[in-house]
Amino acid sequence: MDIEKYLSNFFRGTKDPSLKAMKFLMNEFNHPENRPQVIHIAGTNGKGSVAEMISNVLIYEGYTVGKFISPHLIHYNERISVNNNNISNAELEILIKKIDPIIKKYNSTSDVPITFFELETTMAFLYFEQKKCDFIVLETGLGGVYDCTNIIAKPLVSVITSIGYDHMHILGNTLEEIAYQKAGIIKPNSHTVIFSQQTNIDNVFITECKKKNNTLHIIRNEDIKNYSFDNDFQQFDYKEFNSIIINLKGKVQIHNASLCVEVFNILNELGYHVDEKSIRNGLKTVVHKGRMEKLNDKPIIIYDGAHNEPAIKNFQDMVKMYYENMKRVYIISILKRKDYKKMLKLIAEDKEAIFVVTSGNDPEIYASSDELYECMKQFVSTDKIYKKSLNETIEWSMASNNDNIYFVIGSFYTYGTATDIIRENKKEKMKN
Repeated sequence: MDIEKYLSNFFRGTKDPSLKAMKFLMNEFNHPENRPQVIHIAGTNGKGSVAEMISNVLIYEGYTVGKFISPHLIHYNERISVNNNNISNAELEILIKKIDPIIKKYNSTSDVPITFFELETTMAFLYFEQKKCDFIVLETGLGGVYDCTNIIAKPLVSVITSIGYDHMHILGNTLEEIAYQKAGIIKPNSHTVIFSQQTNIDNVFITECKKKNNTLHIIRNEDIKNYSFDNDFQQFDYKEFNSIIINLKGKVQIHNASLCVEVFNILNELGYHVDEKSIRNGLKTVVHKGRMEKLNDKPIIIYDGAHNEPAIKNFQDMVKMYYENMKRVYIISILKRKDYKKMLKLIAEDKEAIFVVTSGNDPEIYASSDELYECMKQFVSTDKIYKKSLNETIEWSMASNNDNIYFVIGSFYTYGTATDIIRENKKEKMKN
């Protein structure tokens, strides 16, 4: 079976908000979503980091952990994994053959066919049931209220990461409206963990938790003490935990790590066992690809999938923390559906840098280099802006003999292209 071809037949966007199709699918398969224990994660940014940290710690503790994430960086299989081992093509094919007749049954009587996200969420639940997972770490795709993953009845813990502006055409134009959508994962008689942001956002979660008799755990800046960092690790104290070390860059990851530690405190209170050694080892060894990831040493090439305003701001903070004294070059690709003007304006605040705008790796979905160039001219002088193809730019970066640092930013979907070019370039250098 050509899995990619099969998956390409499904609509990948959003449709009228409804969980109707998911309810049908879960009912047909005797509700696989309700058997393992679920930790459900929503938020504008930080979901992926939190999912990786929680999964890694639980795996250290000896649990079998299913993880469902999006997007993937190179292969679709990355979205569904058990103990960090991705689902195989053979396993995907078995699931597709099992689900396809049910999809056809639904589509024959429905005006709106099953979407890609409904299919993949169903595959994930069936796979995790088959693998007898102890826990599922479940990342929402978009929003919360009508996200496919929100078919679960009662998570052990809901985690809501930072709230910011993204997907406003679907989630709302104010932070309160966006927060309300994310708060859809809050379920009755359960627990929710947030990091305090601003009163109007916090109040959305406080209100929803009160309505649903859900215990809200709010982490505040003052709960974090003795923060320090170097080029390899960050370290901080959180409540009774001293000198927690994490393997991810940027101060926002301290907030994300504290959310995770609070989740483990809750799990222990609920009668599960996650000991301190597992928490420390899991956080210190976690890897999150595509987030300030160094792809090459000489020259230094860093990949970060920052693709909205809050993520760009976090990225800029990390650049200042780690690379402020280096000559910086930004290689920028941005999806058409993103507010690229706001993103470019933020990126252009680095007045010492050089900016290379590209059309990404797919002209159908990326803003063109011409569009980005014309927009960027509003913010920086034209002698600092260049237009090149993505492939050409990365090859040019690899060939450079200067002390520049190159950042590939703006989207997660160029990761495969970037890593392929760098890998091939390294092979050629070794031959010579």
